[in-house]
Amino acid sequence: MTKTVNHWIGGKTVEGTSGQYGPVTDPATGAVTTQVALASVEEVDAAVAAAKAAYATWGTSSLAQRTAVLFRYRALLDAHRDDIAALITAEHGKVHSDALGEVARGLEIVELACGITTQLKGELSTQVSNRVDVSSIRQSLGVVAGITPFNFPAMVPMWMFPLAIACGNTFVLKPSEKDPSAANLLAELAAEAGLPDGVLNVLHGDKIAVDALLNHPDVAAVSFVGSTPIARYIHATASANGKRVQALGGAKNHMLVLPDADLDAAADAAVSAAYGSAGERCMAISAVVAVGAIGDELVAKIRERAEKITIGPGNDPASEMGPLITAAHRDKVASYVTGAAAQGAEVVLDGTGHTVEGFEDGHWIGLSLLDKVSTDSDAYKDEIFGPVLCVLRVDTYEDGVALMNASPFGNGTAIFTRDGGAARRFQLEVEAGMVGVNVPIPVPVGYHSFGGWKDSLFGDHHIYGNDGVHFYTRGKVVTTRWPDPADAPAGVDLGFPRNH
Repeated sequence: MTKTVNHWIGGKTVEGTSGQYGPVTDPATGAVTTQVALASVEEVDAAVAAAKAAYATWGTSSLAQRTAVLFRYRALLDAHRDDIAALITAEHGKVHSDALGEVARGLEIVELACGITTQLKGELSTQVSNRVDVSSIRQSLGVVAGITPFNFPAMVPMWMFPLAIACGNTFVLKPSEKDPSAANLLAELAAEAGLPDGVLNVLHGDKIAVDALLNHPDVAAVSFVGSTPIARYIHATASANGKRVQALGGAKNHMLVLPDADLDAAADAAVSAAYGSAGERCMAISAVVAVGAIGDELVAKIRERAEKITIGPGNDPASEMGPLITAAHRDKVASYVTGAAAQGAEVVLDGTGHTVEGFEDGHWIGLSLLDKVSTDSDAYKDEIFGPVLCVLRVDTYEDGVALMNASPFGNGTAIFTRDGGAARRFQLEVEAGMVGVNVPIPVPVGYHSFGGWKDSLFGDHHIYGNDGVHFYTRGKVVTTRWPDPADAPAGVDLGFPRNH
């Protein structure tokens, strides 16, 4: 009998009532292992109502109460790292080490939330006028929602709800229906840590559930991570309904390699950043820009390394790269490689025919490397979201930066060089929200914020870090004037001498 993943509402598992279910497959075998309940509008209303009811007390709870829960939660997550990672591997397909890394990065934000007491401190100015003081404070919003992607089913939710609930909000999480089980385990562990019922709810669904959240009058803010077209839609729809929105979109991340770079280090970085997690991450390097005469040598080094990568099931310790999430996505990724030569690229490695013995029905694709790619080609213009690396050739540093800045995306970027002056110029001149210097995947640590520019971000706030705290709270300024106690009305003695 197929297992069913149901909703988590009001502190308990709630069976779906819509009658609609989505399939969840094991990407390594192609077999449907689970079905996930897809919420109706009425079920969305129930989840939001549970969150709203919980906010009545959680929103006024003490910081000490909230942080005590979060510290216990952090300990439980640490103890269940392998369990969470196993669910990610079973439904997403990434290798176990990648899945463990995902959990570790999510834990960083839980740790940040544990220190929310310092993040929520206000400001005070005394005596701005005669006996007048002004203070600034930050307060929670109410019910907030998060809509998260398939590629990081534990980490991206943990980028959102720990900070949101630490700030005093309650949360409705709508994870990807492609790999839903990790989200439920995160919620169950939060309940075990003592999080009150209704503070964190997990609602599974498709576009019906998303639209219901975007239009719900009791949802104050929406966080989203996913593709650019959907991010644009989320931002436009939720904003039109008066909600605060942070919507992180897609990417085409470039790595600029200067002639003075350590080419072995650059090739190692390109392979890990392009093919890690099968390229299914918004911070993957998908375009290497080689400056000057180093292109041939760099491509040869990348190819040499890529050919040694072991592809197999994510739960096999020998595997370095797993399958793609679905067969349809695998076919779409393959189409960029099969059409590349006709658009002028040199196909150095073609991974489209790759299979794994004993797992022939899995969603497999090998590593592909395309050289001398044109900026007009589909493989360059689109976010492929798979293990396909494009190499572009330019003559100068200036040409490389101009090429990168012409991209509509501005998520992450990197430069490889030994020259500090070149690196300094690059970090100031490149139009992207996250920059790496000899670091191929410049994902900020938890106490800095994550977010891109241009079509990689819709809304004013980046995610987690200080921006995350500001997104999940709103400012209030209080101006206070108290009369001096010596001016108390006649007959009221506060023990102060009368001055006049």
